[in-house]
Amino acid sequence: MLNSTKDYRALYDTFRWEVPKHYNIGVDICDKWGHQNDRLALIYESDTGHTQRYTFRDLKQHSNRLANGLKAIGIGCGDRVGILLPQRPETAISHISLYKLGAIAIPLFTLFGTDALAYRLGNSAASGVITNSANLPKILSIQDSLPQLRIIIVTEGNAPEGVMVFQELLARGSDTFNPAQTLADDPALIIYTSGTTGPPKGALHAHRVLLGHLPGVEFPHNFFPRKDDRFWTPADWAWIGGLIDVLFPSWHHGIPVLAHRARKFDPEEAFYLLAKHRIRNAFMPPTALKLMRQVPESSVRNDFKMRTIGSGGETLGEELLDWGRRIMGVTINEFYGQTECNLVVGNCSEVMPIRAGSMGRAIPGHKVVVVDEDGHPVPAGTVGEIAVRSPDPVMFLEYWENPEATQKKFINDWNLTGDLARMDDDGYLWFVGRKDDLITSAGYRIGPAEIEDCIMRHPAVSMVAVIGQPDPVRTEIVKAFIVLRDQSNASAETAHDIQRFVKERLAAYEYPREIEFTDSLPMTATGKIMRRGLRTTEK
Repeated sequence: MLNSTKDYRALYDTFRWEVPKHYNIGVDICDKWGHQNDRLALIYESDTGHTQRYTFRDLKQHSNRLANGLKAIGIGCGDRVGILLPQRPETAISHISLYKLGAIAIPLFTLFGTDALAYRLGNSAASGVITNSANLPKILSIQDSLPQLRIIIVTEGNAPEGVMVFQELLARGSDTFNPAQTLADDPALIIYTSGTTGPPKGALHAHRVLLGHLPGVEFPHNFFPRKDDRFWTPADWAWIGGLIDVLFPSWHHGIPVLAHRARKFDPEEAFYLLAKHRIRNAFMPPTALKLMRQVPESSVRNDFKMRTIGSGGETLGEELLDWGRRIMGVTINEFYGQTECNLVVGNCSEVMPIRAGSMGRAIPGHKVVVVDEDGHPVPAGTVGEIAVRSPDPVMFLEYWENPEATQKKFINDWNLTGDLARMDDDGYLWFVGRKDDLITSAGYRIGPAEIEDCIMRHPAVSMVAVIGQPDPVRTEIVKAFIVLRDQSNASAETAHDIQRFVKERLAAYEYPREIEFTDSLPMTATGKIMRRGLRTTEK
């Protein structure tokens, strides 16, 4: 835990990691507090407004029952299990149970279509998946293509033959369980990347990843936790930003978390939830903040009292920072990281001046520099690639079953992020652009390769290239340049059909909001599509 101070340099220089040999996320975020009968852990508000409360003791008993149930049906140490659920109690209970078992959790977006799910479950050779009735049909439709997938569990509703019921597993299991004695370096979860330069890669994280995240949560949330802190984020728990930036760190510190996942983000509802549940701390993607900024008289109609707001994924501007101070009553602290190595740069308004447009400085415990193509640090003010010194507790172990990609991620003991930036003389980092073709839309990091692969399966398509087009609300939208097999089919009807095709197979946020039909695509001499040339035409 960071020591509260006004001196950034002293805080950074005196920080020391304390990572024990044995460590288990499930034990840390749950069992550690389970003896306190009335310690509030989770407030769950359904989409109908119904509220349920869970103590840490409740979570310990439920997770023990599920762990016993999963063990009885053959889930054990090292087995991979997908969790295809929104923000709700069963999601958290599933995570805790799997970690206690020594199994490996695979968080999955409920917005994923069948192709996206089949790839991730197949690539990881998942033994099981836990989902709800709304997403069960997707799993059943791809089950035959996944020979390793032998266990399907549904949280509610009528279970067809061969599908187990979550509550029945809990009812059959004992509320006592001896957790696996996992090492801090033992694998705990696989979070898939966005598939920027090819198919999505599974970033395998160890149990220690939570300990590695703690400074990166405590710093931008002005020395979290403090008295009466209470956390919420609209970010899905399938995303590292929702799961390990909010849920797990809060429970490590014994702080309550609000769970609520609307089908679509509603800025009016966000203000309502902040006030109703006395939320003091929030992680808000910039797109959510931009939408909230449009709500009139928000501070008059809602009695919220925020202590901290952290934001990441996109750059905050001066206007948004000013709005945060005027309306929310806080300085929004921007931070930076990626799936493989998250929360390594950030701002803390109690420690250092906030420079609008900057991602902040290196979080205590992390060595962050800007390097050239040979992996050597560059002088201040020079644009290069953001890199993080290895080893680092927050850093991934490897890409699942992909040693070549893992090797390419490192140079000279530096973990390469693929993001370009410059560092000023005071150590503030300023984002310049992406080295790859990553698209940032509404807080989601989207890789073009998976979308292009999907579009290419449409019978009318001959060639396709996907880029991010600037957008005032979403930062970027997905735009597809498409060469049709028959150019006479270029029409609004064809474009709509392609959009529907992608929506059904990938995540809803990945479909191309804009499609432009073209006769050809710019190519390099080696036959690679020049997306940079396409982006230039959109400026």
